[in-house]
Amino acid sequence: MKGVGVDIIEIERVRAALDRHGDRFIRHVFLDGEVGYCSTRRDPARHYAARFAAKEAVVKALAVKRSMTFLWRDIEIVRNADGAPAVRLTGRARKLASARRVRSLKVSLSHSDTHAVAMATAH
Repeated sequence: MKGVGVDIIEIERVRAALDRHGDRFIRHVFLDGEVGYCSTRRDPARHYAARFAAKEAVVKALAVKRSMTFLWRDIEIVRNADGAPAVRLTGRARKLASARRVRSLKVSLSHSDTHAVAMATAH
């Protein structure tokens, strides 16, 4: 294993960002597939929060330095054929993973009524 990351976020923080900034926030952080999935759920904020936490966990698993500029849209949380969450990297995130010789990333997400949590491992 080359890295591990975990993140937890209060769902209300994401709900507040959605209420305050709406589409601007969504388009800054999420890709079309993520928006398509989250927006069809009964409580979209819960699912956006889980994906936000997953992106943070991936950043930590890749050991991205805080001083590096990083685009949230270079990390996409998708669903594999079984419906389980998976990670798709593009752009700078893909280059960074390649430079660190990361061949795969695994991600797990969960949420309660109040919090979303995610864990990512880089292999």
